[in-house]
Amino acid sequence: MSPAAISVLAIIVAAVLSVVSRINVGLVAIAFAWMIGTSMDGVGTATVLRAFPSSLFITLAGVTLLFAIAQQNGTLENLACRAVALARGNARVLPVLFFGIAMVVSTVGPGAIATVALVIPLAMAIGARANVPHFLIALMVTNGANAGNLSPISSVGVIANSSMARAGIVGHEGKVWFANLAAHALVALAAYLLLGGWRLKGDTGADQRSSAPRLSIQERTTAAVIVAWIAGVLVFNFDLGLSAFTAAALLVVLRTVDEGLAIRGMPWSAILMVSGVSLLVGVLEATGGMELFTTMLSRLATPQTVNGVIAFVTGAISIFSSTSGVVLPTFLPTSAGVVERLGGGDPLAVALSINVGASLVDVSPLSTLGALCVAAVADGVAAAKLFRQLLVWGVAMALVGALICQVFMGPLARL
Repeated sequence: MSPAAISVLAIIVAAVLSVVSRINVGLVAIAFAWMIGTSMDGVGTATVLRAFPSSLFITLAGVTLLFAIAQQNGTLENLACRAVALARGNARVLPVLFFGIAMVVSTVGPGAIATVALVIPLAMAIGARANVPHFLIALMVTNGANAGNLSPISSVGVIANSSMARAGIVGHEGKVWFANLAAHALVALAAYLLLGGWRLKGDTGADQRSSAPRLSIQERTTAAVIVAWIAGVLVFNFDLGLSAFTAAALLVVLRTVDEGLAIRGMPWSAILMVSGVSLLVGVLEATGGMELFTTMLSRLATPQTVNGVIAFVTGAISIFSSTSGVVLPTFLPTSAGVVERLGGGDPLAVALSINVGASLVDVSPLSTLGALCVAAVADGVAAAKLFRQLLVWGVAMALVGALICQVFMGPLARL
């Protein structure tokens, strides 16, 4: 068997393991990359080491450390509580408000998982007082968090844009963010209307409107440094990862947080997963396996149907696997190659379809976002009901995502 075929087999086995086991697929991917490098002629350990995504690792570590600090010292939680006051006691506004809070928090950096972990306990507690269904709250928070998940300064946005760059698709960070935001906003609007959010009656509770404590000096300092960091990245083109480390170091020096707690609060498992899979994808490229892989994918579609088909395939896999750790790093680098093999299509539209198709299904309780929502419901019967509701919705989103991408991603890519 050729090195290209073996590397394709390795990426498929790693993806399957991510679905059927709890093993961190990054560990397996690194082991596969090393074995391919040392056993295949013309590859070698040096090729494997060169394939390690050092820039991506620095960016992920820096961004997640900065927001681990903001989470550990209470800044994000306090700001979220203050945002709830905007509902002014109107239960109909609550679902929309929670979507907006989750979207904004996720957009500025922490990503969907950290955002849902932060917002969903508060949302479920307030929603219960106002008689807002658990299912509606869960859909609004998860879709809101995912809506901002691919912003240029979020950790998952970095993964998506870096993976697209491997296919030669660069300079489209705004479209990546907007396409994902628009798709999730559309789905959230449908959920709000279908589940009767506009008919809700009730009050959020006066105690909830006034319960947020004043920002401490540490929280004000943290918020100011994060705002300055965002401005530096967007206005002055600061390097995302290195500037995030600098901002984090400043907050540590200013004693806004226990640095040990912040470092332990970083999602090291996710960083290892993404880095390991990206390393294996790099070896896939070096052995010619990427060309073989794109040929296999191209057989599933035509130039006219590729956006919908690729969205459905990635969505179906993402129901059971990690979107940011496995699906995006694996499929996004194939975007240009798939179009080339098909003899038609738009690489950017294919990449946007992969992003959206893989993300819309993440409300499933088999994913981290859905699981966090189920875990936030204390009543066992209600939690079991929510699990079933989110599972059905998540599976349905594979088809909905395919339809959205088939209709909209081509025109959006041409704008």
